[in-house]
Amino acid sequence: MNDTLQLTQDLIARRSGTPDDAGCQDMIQMRLAALNFHFETIRSNGVTNLWARRGDSAPLVCFAGHTDVVPTGPLALWHSDPFTPTIRDGNLYGRGAADMKASLAAFVTAIERFVGEYPDHPGSIALLITSDEEGAATDGTIKVVETLAARDIRIDACIVGEPTCVARLGDTIKNGRRGSLSGRLTVKGIQGHIAYPHLIRNPIHQAAPAIAELAATVWDEGNEYFPATSWQISNIHGGTGATNVVPGEVTIDFNFRHATASSKESLKSRVHALLDKHGLEYQLDWEDSGNPYLTPRGSLVDAIGAAIKQVTGLDTGLSTTGGTSDGRFIAAIAAQVVEFGPVNASIHKLNEHVAVADLEPLSAIYRVTLKELLIK
Repeated sequence: MNDTLQLTQDLIARRSGTPDDAGCQDMIQMRLAALNFHFETIRSNGVTNLWARRGDSAPLVCFAGHTDVVPTGPLALWHSDPFTPTIRDGNLYGRGAADMKASLAAFVTAIERFVGEYPDHPGSIALLITSDEEGAATDGTIKVVETLAARDIRIDACIVGEPTCVARLGDTIKNGRRGSLSGRLTVKGIQGHIAYPHLIRNPIHQAAPAIAELAATVWDEGNEYFPATSWQISNIHGGTGATNVVPGEVTIDFNFRHATASSKESLKSRVHALLDKHGLEYQLDWEDSGNPYLTPRGSLVDAIGAAIKQVTGLDTGLSTTGGTSDGRFIAAIAAQVVEFGPVNASIHKLNEHVAVADLEPLSAIYRVTLKELLIK
């Protein structure tokens, strides 16, 4: 039994479904209190957020993560209770094992060991922990960021502990994420009997050429770090259920996953121009789920890359794939943000797990990264 494994198990045992922290943050505070951290709990609509900081000088290096986990799914399909941490065949099983209680435990043990070695280190170390990442994310990290921004507190380097690795610990760092922009398009027509086409206006027929053009449009070419922007339909609904009635409207839900090569404003403008070109009578409601962010190669990417190389021997790769993360909020007050954590193959699945052998190396990577940023 090693220290990071024990703390990961203790955290998994807490039934912290969004937005319930279930005492995880108290456990983290207890571990770090002896290291002269100052703690602030920020609560909002049942969500518990923790801002912890040691030191008051620059540079400020922050570890960020979440204690909440997704629902378990059918308990009968788990090979062991998802909140009873269980080791089988070299893996630690439990809900949140990979996403992201292993990272939280590794944060803590890395900081303890770093401070033990460098008690008078320059700069500051912080943790930003929320219980609202897997849910709506409206009362979690964003609330802490707003609080820090109001105090004019800036983060120099932030490591989000999301599980980023594909096949082996250390193979992937995420140095950015695409933005998400959703729209609900309602195209208006004239409802009527299908046998009297001169008395109706079929909104599905009218929308079809515009949909085809939207699907075929090249929105941008991406860049060195991001793939091209993608536009996808998720839902279409039109019709009354009767087979002899043309509907009065059709509703289309779509989403952009966009790179930094396109702004939300430019995407919205181009969509409206295309719909207007097709002469549609429509209503379009937009929902902005997060901006893209990007940390190019620089001191933070170099530091964690060097730490991974030292601990695992791997030359890590950079990626911006996947969905959104809380990095999109932190980037508003942080000069550099990357994500790094364990292998992500089992996250949100039944029988989620993390390799026991990866836990201490994960802690070591975080510790060496601190040394690269604050000491070297």
